[in-house]
Amino acid sequence: MTWMNENLHKHIKITFFIQRDEPAPVGNYEQRKQEEDVRLVKLSHRLQKLSENLKNGSIITDTKSSNNQPKATSNEDEESDEEEEEEENEEDDSQEEDNEDEEEDEEEDELNSTSKDFITLGDFTAQQKDDLTFKKGQILHILDKKPDGWWIAQDSKGNKGLVPMTYLQVCKTEDPSAAPSEEDSEEDVEEAEDDVAEIEQSKPAEDSVSQLSSSRKMKEVKNMGSMYLQPGLTLSQLTFKDLIWDPEVCGIQALPTRISVILTLWSCKMIPLPGPSIQVLRRHVRLCLFDGTKVLSNIHSVRVTWLPKNSKTWTFSPRVTGILPSILDGDCFVRSGNQSLEVGILFELGITYVRNSTGERGELSCGWAFLKLFDINGIPIPPRTYELTLHGGTPYERGVEVDPSITRRVNSGVFHQIMTQRKQPRLLVKIKTLNTQRRNMLNILPETLLGNSCHIPLLMYYRQILGDALLKERSSMQNADLICHPLLATFPRLMEQPDILDALRSGWAEKENSLKRSEKRDKEFMKKAFVQVYHDIVYPLLESAFLQGNKWAEDEAEASRWKAIAEFLKQNREKDGSLQFLLSPENLHKPFDISEITYDFLNAAKKSVVSL
Repeated sequence: MTWMNENLHKHIKITFFIQRDEPAPVGNYEQRKQEEDVRLVKLSHRLQKLSENLKNGSIITDTKSSNNQPKATSNEDEESDEEEEEEENEEDDSQEEDNEDEEEDEEEDELNSTSKDFITLGDFTAQQKDDLTFKKGQILHILDKKPDGWWIAQDSKGNKGLVPMTYLQVCKTEDPSAAPSEEDSEEDVEEAEDDVAEIEQSKPAEDSVSQLSSSRKMKEVKNMGSMYLQPGLTLSQLTFKDLIWDPEVCGIQALPTRISVILTLWSCKMIPLPGPSIQVLRRHVRLCLFDGTKVLSNIHSVRVTWLPKNSKTWTFSPRVTGILPSILDGDCFVRSGNQSLEVGILFELGITYVRNSTGERGELSCGWAFLKLFDINGIPIPPRTYELTLHGGTPYERGVEVDPSITRRVNSGVFHQIMTQRKQPRLLVKIKTLNTQRRNMLNILPETLLGNSCHIPLLMYYRQILGDALLKERSSMQNADLICHPLLATFPRLMEQPDILDALRSGWAEKENSLKRSEKRDKEFMKKAFVQVYHDIVYPLLESAFLQGNKWAEDEAEASRWKAIAEFLKQNREKDGSLQFLLSPENLHKPFDISEITYDFLNAAKKSVVSL
């Protein structure tokens, strides 16, 4: 799974993985399963070692004779190998601190020694000149592990380049210096070959979880949403390309785009159940624009609800009102000006889990689906309900099933094939028809953006106020001074905290209900009222110290935040604003920072250009 530019593309490429549907435990099933996993991993490593020796022209008889050498000789060899490995580790870790505990040194040495060689989990084609193309099952030697998730690797032919860490699986062996012995018989090799397919289906998903944690993934998703709100500059960087002033309406010009869609996530059916070794914390669906080669927009996440009696069916809340979390709302808008005929919406179903044995948290993919928005003639797809079959693997692979066992059990009869098709995991999505009012509001938003439909009015007012500050109220178009405006400075942060955005939506709905019709027709009055509501609700919450950090799949933290936000809104109603809350010595706030009230549009716009 480039994003908005070359660097950001390498930071947050989405990779989807196959999830294995495990049966319920019976008796000592868990212990037997662990033993089988260990045996299969050993056999796969033996097979990999044999294949490497055959490629290098080594002979098994030579390894037998080396294994039959006296113990003293083998110890000397092991000591020399250990010395070489220590020298390599010292060179690799020259930039780290010298004063560390002995236990930390041992753990780092073990990690470095076992993480040099990796097995590729799928095919990858270089999209940039610095990338390295590789095939599935290929051994890569890692030269440098970069924190952005793109590592420098070298293949067997000596080619070097950047590779995504999510395509790699650690190649571990019990004794790296030991060659295959007589115990590596042909029967073991054949057995290992039969089990490799099963290992490839079960292990990559678990390894991918350790390489891409849910917290990091959620952070990347939120940052993308905030960056797409910023105005984009033209190639000359002299004017804004998606923020144009219209003197006739005395506001920013509406920009119709090729893609302007409202869709509803309806339900997910026959989703495979997770194994008994993990506890599901949350189910979710993520969607973005995709053209078959790269992601073209921010990534929008929607939480899923389900019933314990029918956990294979996922549902969504069709309508969200009040301050209920909009992250449960299945109504979404999609907007983009991309002209590709292959563009469509990419959906990924996943779960956030915690492993019962170790307490490790992570995410697993339950499959992906792709809805193409245009036919071969460039005509948009009609508004109706679409039933999309979920696939396993990555969007760059075709024909990978989420649950291959369903196909293996099918008979040749037509009836059985129809029943098998109904058992396949699928996602139901409804494309809606846009009315004139909703289309006009979408045309005010940035050229490329995905989000909740209930947030469209809030985003529209933000864009109008942004246009006034950048195009109308500036002394000249060449003036690049900082703008004192708390709303413009802090509003993009709301994309990372949807519960505060919901509080703004609730407060603005109450304010609109109290306004007269004449006031609602006055655009300038409505923008000033929106700024006042923002200052009364959002700004105090963003800078308050009583609100816990926003964490994905943390029910206690989310409940605490919602309780604190609801109490704050109640006090605002009783005291007619947040001024008393801000000045009260009983309330704690974060240390003041000038960035809270100043908007550096030039820096924000440059970031937007780099991302696009």
